[in-house]
Amino acid sequence: MSSSKSVRKLEVVSPVPADIDVANSVEPLHISQIAQDLNLSPNHYDLYGKYKAKVLLSVIDELEGSGDGYYVVVGGITPTPLGEGKSTTTVGLCQALGAFLDKKVVTCVRQPSQGPTFGIKGGAAGGGYSQVIPMDEFNLHLTGDIHAITAANNLLAAAIDTRIFHESTQSDKALLNRLCPPNKEKKRSFSDIMFRRLNKLGISKTKPDDLTPEEVKKFARLDIDPDSITWRRVMDVNDRFLRKITIGQGPEEKGMVRETGFDIAVASEIMAVLALTTSLADMRERLGKMVIGNSKAGDPITADDLGVGGALTVLMKDAIHPTLMQTLEGTPVLVHAGPFANIAHGNSSIVADKIALKLVGPGGFVVTEAGFGADIGAEKFMNIKCRYSGLTPQCAVIVATIRALKMHGGGPAVVAGKPLDHAYINENVAMVEAGCVNLARHISNTKEYGVNVVVAVNMFTTDTEAEVNAVRNAALAAGAYDAVICTHHAHGGKGAVDLGVVVQKACENVTQPLKFLYPLDISIKEKIEAIARSYGASGVEYSEQAEKQIEMYTKQGFSGLPICMAKTQYSFSDNAAEKGAPTGFVLPIRDVRASIGAGFIYPLVGTMSTMPGLPTRPCFYDIDIDTATGKVCGLS
Repeated sequence: MSSSKSVRKLEVVSPVPADIDVANSVEPLHISQIAQDLNLSPNHYDLYGKYKAKVLLSVIDELEGSGDGYYVVVGGITPTPLGEGKSTTTVGLCQALGAFLDKKVVTCVRQPSQGPTFGIKGGAAGGGYSQVIPMDEFNLHLTGDIHAITAANNLLAAAIDTRIFHESTQSDKALLNRLCPPNKEKKRSFSDIMFRRLNKLGISKTKPDDLTPEEVKKFARLDIDPDSITWRRVMDVNDRFLRKITIGQGPEEKGMVRETGFDIAVASEIMAVLALTTSLADMRERLGKMVIGNSKAGDPITADDLGVGGALTVLMKDAIHPTLMQTLEGTPVLVHAGPFANIAHGNSSIVADKIALKLVGPGGFVVTEAGFGADIGAEKFMNIKCRYSGLTPQCAVIVATIRALKMHGGGPAVVAGKPLDHAYINENVAMVEAGCVNLARHISNTKEYGVNVVVAVNMFTTDTEAEVNAVRNAALAAGAYDAVICTHHAHGGKGAVDLGVVVQKACENVTQPLKFLYPLDISIKEKIEAIARSYGASGVEYSEQAEKQIEMYTKQGFSGLPICMAKTQYSFSDNAAEKGAPTGFVLPIRDVRASIGAGFIYPLVGTMSTMPGLPTRPCFYDIDIDTATGKVCGLS
């Protein structure tokens, strides 16, 4: 065991109890002790109760001259609807490195939405004896970042409809007079944020009264096209009945009715901005550049055009700092940001990774997770997150399960909430070997980025030695640096020690620089097609709407952004039922949209739901509180 005073020895029992019971069996250490082990002094963080703290971004500047640790990303094979244990493996690996291999390590993970926590998925703190704790605080509220995003997002939504309303009832001159009211000396002036719009319009005048009638019209009238508005309201609850709503039906709104809807909060572009920002100043610029729609003349309208970019940043000023927590075995965790993995890039924040890499220092390890399979999460990690952060990973871990490989090898459908077919419980080496084509493609694709690829076989009690050996052989044949059997769900860090040893070797022996899948200076279509080829597609088909959007974004000057494909996570192709490693298919692009503030174009491959619904029996049926002790029970 490590000599670190914060390391906690687990009392493991079998069979593994429910996740919440495991989490509640351990008394978390005071978060100041975790911070102290990272050499953080009290002025480096703000406490949020006993078990959470916000680590301030100033740490990055203070440690600017220090070296970075090794950077490891955890992805996975194409998953079943049950998930294959990426979060659990990420935590288990870090517990192994910190509690058993005596390495400085920080886990960097996304903050989960409370919507799925109460819905069908449950929480996202890992599982078994590899968890982030306290898991109830991790899964619900945390330090309020998602609530801040909700407030900021909905302030912008209110600003959009309010501006359309006021422009419909006022002349150009009246708009200017209200936007720039006179002071006590009866003189009008521009607020600081207004100069951003003036500069955008090429107007160099500094006093409202000096504007010509034409300049007054250009400045004061945004002339937003209601049909072009892409910005929707959000909330952090799964509520299918808010997917499509009609607003403006009150008598005071004078018949200004339009259809819109709610998304879940983590689908907000502001969440993607938080994840990709590199500083407070960078976040201010990104929030101001967010495009909410177009004017009737086809010009993009931004949050700064609406005058709200600064206010959004104020609402987000505390959310920019990552939250420090701990694993079951006392190793540190930074929880920060939780963007969707389809319409956004599905990775935790850049600033959390940067802080962590400085805190662990040379020879230490930062392990972060990329959402969905490696074709989506790891691809976006490399081509979007690393491009903006400037950070270079040395190793990629691909998590595989016998269950998922059997599915890819021709096994029956795996359905959440239904018992597994006997094919998944009984030995079938041939089916596993057939499914390894999926693993092989993920390995070869990920190796293209110049990192060493380690396969972690997340072993279940029903897996046999012959099956896991088949996976290991297939992984090595496909070019993996190594493949390791892991039992961290059942045994905590002890069950991932072999993985930790191999990951260390893989990091120490990396020989290539980071390589991106595509350069930014090619066309939007060329970038889309480069990603499609990595999926195994023979071509790309664009709908009329997609063609129109690509032309518009190119005309507006956004073609230099990276691509964030919004595609099913259940197949390399657009068809979720197509398992294994399909080839020769044509990838259909239904629509193309953009998150300009976050900094990417996202093509839609099929239909993406941005507001989940609740199932017949949501997880909230099992969640309650022990009123005698205050402990939460029933969280999964």
